[in-house]
Amino acid sequence: MRSLPCHKDNTAMDSALLFWNNIISTSGVPKIIISDRDPKFKSEFWTKLYDMLGTKLEFSTAYNPQTDGQAERMIQTMEDILRRFCAYGMEYKDHEGYTHDWVTLLPAVQLAYNKSQHYNTGKTPALVEKGWNPLLPVDHLKKNLLTIHPTARDFHDMWKRACDTAAKCIAEANIIISRGGTRQTWNLTLRKGTRC
Repeated sequence: MRSLPCHKDNTAMDSALLFWNNIISTSGVPKIIISDRDPKFKSEFWTKLYDMLGTKLEFSTAYNPQTDGQAERMIQTMEDILRRFCAYGMEYKDHEGYTHDWVTLLPAVQLAYNKSQHYNTGKTPALVEKGWNPLLPVDHLKKNLLTIHPTARDFHDMWKRACDTAAKCIAEANIIISRGGTRQTWNLTLRKGTRC
């Protein structure tokens, strides 16, 4: 799973550039894409792009037998996790006073999600996709480096807190899913610079 911050008003071309820069460039061209029913992905531009790439597009809806609603449920779960992440006030100021908001810390949520064991499979998404679980960098930083350089210590503290909070948010979202998928509805727009 990859999480890419974007604007609600992104065009089809903006989305294609995100797709190229973050998916195709690292993983290659997918054979099938399961997407929600966002009009951008139904546009003539995307339709022609899929044809050129030889990629099949399938649209999902929650609990749809054709796609099993997996993509839609994953999107709902990620929305829930991100809302919880922001609700915890995941805003961090480093020793120089720079604020790191949810967009900066989004990779911690992505890493924690890909490293978390899933209810249905009993495996992590990373293990299913890549065959191995990623190591968390905050667990492996040399402690002596943290005492030598204050910026390294700040970096470690920021990412450790972000990873710990993300794991907590995922655990809370999984409890909701295990109770039948009922989730809270929060009206929250996430954009770069949003203070959680």
